[in-house]
Amino acid sequence: MKKLGLNTICTHVGEIKDKQFKGAVSPIYLSSSYEFLDVDVKRYPRYFNTPNQEYLAKKIAALEHTEAALIFGSGMAAISHMFFAFLEKGDHLVVQNTLYGGTVNFIKEEFPKYGITYTFTNGYKVEDFEAAIKENTKLIHIETPSNPLLTITDIKAVVKLAKSKQILTSIDNTFASPVNQNPIDLGIDMVMHSATKYFGGHSDICAGAVASSQEHIDRIWNVSKNLGGSLSDMTVWMLERSMKTLGLRVKAQTKNAMKLAKWLYKHPKIAKVYYPGLKTHPEHKLAKLQMNGFGAMLSFELIEGLDAYEFQKALKLIKPSMSLAGIESTVISPHLTSHALLTQEEREAVGISDQLIRFSVGIEEFKDVKRDIDQAIAVLT
Repeated sequence: MKKLGLNTICTHVGEIKDKQFKGAVSPIYLSSSYEFLDVDVKRYPRYFNTPNQEYLAKKIAALEHTEAALIFGSGMAAISHMFFAFLEKGDHLVVQNTLYGGTVNFIKEEFPKYGITYTFTNGYKVEDFEAAIKENTKLIHIETPSNPLLTITDIKAVVKLAKSKQILTSIDNTFASPVNQNPIDLGIDMVMHSATKYFGGHSDICAGAVASSQEHIDRIWNVSKNLGGSLSDMTVWMLERSMKTLGLRVKAQTKNAMKLAKWLYKHPKIAKVYYPGLKTHPEHKLAKLQMNGFGAMLSFELIEGLDAYEFQKALKLIKPSMSLAGIESTVISPHLTSHALLTQEEREAVGISDQLIRFSVGIEEFKDVKRDIDQAIAVLT
């Protein structure tokens, strides 16, 4: 069979055929108990192998070009299970300093309890990773584009460094999604997602995913079946339904983000725009090489004198909202939300100011989004 296109994978791979009634969509298997006599697979929700769990994992694996995948109850469940599967007492993790605040908080609070050490890099260049490696380093974890500053890390360079020292690599690919980036093709070992975001895409699902080789997924599963972070089959079914339009949604959002970034860059009331699609972005050429599109996330800073909090309150169409990647445009202040668990000093060290606003671009008409931003700024001036 020839290689399937993106939208075909989204629509058809991982769907369960309704052989009894010939329905057009996957049936939902809500049973929490399955027969164990004379069966090939002993199914149990906590084992991540109910029919809906098993088949959705096939879709995610196909999108990320991996052999297998696992679905979890949240993005943090996915990344924590992945870490605990490959790190144990005495091991060391090298982790990028510009990444999701929840991941930072998890590492700092939980790793010391288990005797796992870690080093946050001073930056996101390959030299920063090399300087952080120790003799007992077992895993390097990156996030690109990063949350919320949209920094771009050279995936191939990090992979080359890691392989030279027999170190595994993992990446948070949430911001790009498989539509805009496939890290496995660049040599990364494991890819994780907060499936709450672009996979769900409608701000009504909380889920996570890890995709990798069958060997790595088996190892993660061996930990996960004990920790119990599986997802209910009703939510799995909703996620599979949402992912049918993943390609269409993300491409439309990415197109809008490019327009918005260019417009904001020229706006007299905007001090700075963070978006890898802009030629002024320091890693624009690298993003162009390793991404299929520049994504639908951007951040910007208002000029001094304009209050970021009041600006968000003045918006009428765009929603100040905690999460991201829904079909609707949303904004947040990272220092109050995604990175609120970090100290002021920690935020300032990585460039997250109180003026910074993270923008998750939706599918609305660009002219309407632009008009809403202008009217909100007018309220403050």
